[in-house]
Amino acid sequence: MPGVNRLLPVVRPTAPVLLLCGYYGEHNLGDDALLQVLVSSLPEPQQLLITARDPAPVLALAPSAQTVNRRSLRRCLRAALRADVLVLGGGSLLQDSTSFSSLVYYLLLMTVARLGGAEVVLWGQGLGPLRRRTSRLLVRTVLPLCKAASWRDQISFDWAQRWAPKLPMVLAADPVWQMPARPWLGGDAIVLSWRPTPLLDSAGWRCLTEALDRLSADLDAPVIWLAFHHHQDAPLLQHLSDQGLLPARLKARSSTLVPQSLEAVSDLVQRARLVLPMRLHALILARLANSPMAALSYDPKVEAAAAMATVPCIPLRLLPSVDDLLTLWRAEVDRPADPDQTEALRRQASAHSELLNQMAADLTADDGR
Repeated sequence: MPGVNRLLPVVRPTAPVLLLCGYYGEHNLGDDALLQVLVSSLPEPQQLLITARDPAPVLALAPSAQTVNRRSLRRCLRAALRADVLVLGGGSLLQDSTSFSSLVYYLLLMTVARLGGAEVVLWGQGLGPLRRRTSRLLVRTVLPLCKAASWRDQISFDWAQRWAPKLPMVLAADPVWQMPARPWLGGDAIVLSWRPTPLLDSAGWRCLTEALDRLSADLDAPVIWLAFHHHQDAPLLQHLSDQGLLPARLKARSSTLVPQSLEAVSDLVQRARLVLPMRLHALILARLANSPMAALSYDPKVEAAAAMATVPCIPLRLLPSVDDLLTLWRAEVDRPADPDQTEALRRQASAHSELLNQMAADLTADDGR
């Protein structure tokens, strides 16, 4: 790539190589949605490398791409050396709440990519939480190496401006808001996107399931437990039943659905009388279907998205009584969103793609010199 001082010798192919790095191929539909938006935002021509645990769902979204096992640091570092651009694509990758090693993994990829002459772009990112002093120091050191960044929340944007004031960056709604909107059709089901969380003890889960039991009985509605993350969410219904936290009447009305595609999720929430999401991208996909909704938040990112979309949201740390939950949920049944507001969020989220397109244009211009 002309104009870049290469610190490590790398033999590069003729077409630009873009390495997309994220939590892909881990059977989490939220990350699949991010990848789908990211791939659709990329201009041609380029060679795509995508880090993935399971290549199948990734190649279904990007058939012309090649995949790299994201759990093999050696292979990912080798791919970073081949890249012209490394894109950390969506989510909150620069955080240490999952583990400190996860943060080091991404920072290593960014550093090695720069050593090989690649540009580094942070796309649709959240920054943090960074609970360790060492983590904050490492991020402050590596962040200025980036070419550009787009952030999905104000707190991340403010921290990034403080730590890398010269880094070109934009703030916009989560990239998944760019996916197509749909009209709400209505139906008869209550749809959940709940996940295991340490924020809920037995009393907390019992509060939720008792309110849900009463609501589903009042509406005479089936309850669909949508497993947005296959491995984490699919066992939840049975686990609660085994723990004695699921009323018998609710259990009889309930079923778990493991969707095989984002299209299946959109079809489901489009016909729901009420959607009760905990997961961020379940909230976004339901709002894109203009579905009636009330959110439960295990993470500030969910509260921020709910506020942006004017979705009623209860933080799990402030869970109210069964009666108060029931009052809130009843008020939202069969009340679809304002399509104009949904469209405004879609337009605002396009800033992520615009930043990426500008980066690609700069890359093409460099290659043409």
